[in-house]
Amino acid sequence: MEPIRKAVRSSLTLALLLTFALPLGGVLLGVGLGIGQPGIWAVGIAFLAAGFYGCPIGWVSYGNKREYFRFITAIEEEHLYTVQELASQLGLPEKEVRNRIEVCFSKRWLIGYRRNGDELILNTNRQLSEQKETVTCPACGAKFSYKKTEDAWCPYCGTPVEQKR
Repeated sequence: MEPIRKAVRSSLTLALLLTFALPLGGVLLGVGLGIGQPGIWAVGIAFLAAGFYGCPIGWVSYGNKREYFRFITAIEEEHLYTVQELASQLGLPEKEVRNRIEVCFSKRWLIGYRRNGDELILNTNRQLSEQKETVTCPACGAKFSYKKTEDAWCPYCGTPVEQKR
């Protein structure tokens, strides 16, 4: 949930900055023209242009990310895991729900789940480096554990041990 929170927060910050750039640019332009300082009115024009064109884009981007935040909340907090459940709860067509799931996976906003057809299931896979195997040394009989991604050598006598794959 944290990746989408960060995306929403940064999008809101950008939208607010662009919103404040519009009137600030008008003030700087007026002051710069009034006192005859081309540097000030040039900055004012830049702020005006950024605010005028960027403000609507920033707010649309923020609104879009808020919709994805609501979508991920439905999955993680309301425990809705099928396309049909999400579509009925959020009032969206099933095709749109499938598209949103793809976007959430591609932007890494939905972590810890995997897709199984039209259903989301919890990803219980572990990294191979974390998986350990316990074996008995054929030479000295000692029991020890090793990571599956490493070669297995007995730590007591140094005998190579055949790995189970």
